Amino acid sequence: MICANMLQVEIITIGDELLIGQVLDTNSAWMAQELNKSGFDVRYKTTVGDVEEDILDAFGRAFSRASVILVTGGIGPTKDDITKKALVQFFKTTLIFDNATLETIKEVVHGNHKILNGLTRNQAYVPAGSTVIQNKAGTAPVTWFEKEGKILVSMPGVPYEMKWAMTNEILPRLQMFFRKRGFIRHQTFWVKDYSESMLAIHLETFENELPASVKLAYLPASGLIRLRLTGKDSDETGLNETMGLQTGKLKALLSGSILSEEDDNPENILDRILKEKGLTLSLAESCTGGKLASLFTAIPGCSRYFKGGVVSYSNDAKRQILGVRLSDIKKYGAVSLAVVEQMVLGARRIFNSDCAIAISGIAGPDGGTEKNPVGTVWIAVSCKKRLIARKFLFSNSRENNILRSCNNGIRMLLDVID
Repeated sequence: MICANMLQVEIITIGDELLIGQVLDTNSAWMAQELNKSGFDVRYKTTVGDVEEDILDAFGRAFSRASVILVTGGIGPTKDDITKKALVQFFKTTLIFDNATLETIKEVVHGNHKILNGLTRNQAYVPAGSTVIQNKAGTAPVTWFEKEGKILVSMPGVPYEMKWAMTNEILPRLQMFFRKRGFIRHQTFWVKDYSESMLAIHLETFENELPASVKLAYLPASGLIRLRLTGKDSDETGLNETMGLQTGKLKALLSGSILSEEDDNPENILDRILKEKGLTLSLAESCTGGKLASLFTAIPGCSRYFKGGVVSYSNDAKRQILGVRLSDIKKYGAVSLAVVEQMVLGARRIFNSDCAIAISGIAGPDGGTEKNPVGTVWIAVSCKKRLIARKFLFSNSRENNILRSCNNGIRMLLDVID
């Protein structure tokens, strides 16, 4: 067994589609989160295209600096099965036919009601000297290599296949192989009422006095800031004590500006609270165009509280559906306190909900006026007997304005829920 205070991991993702942005790399993010939970320190992430020389170069650099190298992508039944060729060359071995792998491939193919063809059958050729881990979620086998006390694992790039392999096979094997791994702890805070620069100034002394084993990261998120304290140590008891002390100091400094201590998105935080309290929610959106509703409907189980929403993009929709008075639209404009308050009450009335969020603004990049420039947004929230509204002036970026409007609407509702 290899002993190390903090084992370093490198994740290598392979595929031209990743480099050109055609496919987003979600694999490495998920893997890093799961590895951290088990005390593996992800120090490097590398993405390379389907070029054998580049893949070999990535393998060489990874072996020079990491104890565990996890590779996804570039394997499959087609001609872009480049990773297997690179593995054979890197480990100076050959391909051999593995009957156990063929049987697994047959089970997967037949289970999907398909017929085994020659290209898929060829995936039963595996590098000699590797440990073959049967992939129960797909046809490309997982291969495990040991060299100089280090581990390289090659997995498919299909996310659900990679997750199956990591959860059921790779993580348990790594935990057995590297019994002494060190410990990693994260503590997250969602912070409101600060810009990133102002928060950095406020926390400057705290950050300068942090012990070497703890780091503070600022992660801006469209109107909110996610602060993350990360501690790493070989001693679990000492790490827990250090993290407890630093967390306490940070909470005292931030006082009432902490929105949540959960490492989750704002909509998930509100989702949990609405479910816990048995409250229902409705929405009235204008400039966000249904974006806020899409955040909630992406969460499993949101039907327990989400009653529905209105995308009242036009003044006629605000008036005819939500009951906003035409006289107020003419007098104050669609982006105004009077209108957004009527929108939030209209949503609650239509859907008979306990709570509601209403948003009306000028997302841009055009449409602004001297009175209401681009980025002007009014948000109103209501829950039971409480109603508050606030005016924001964001930026010239349409995408940013929409996201900040959604996040601030959620934050405001969290403030008024008892």
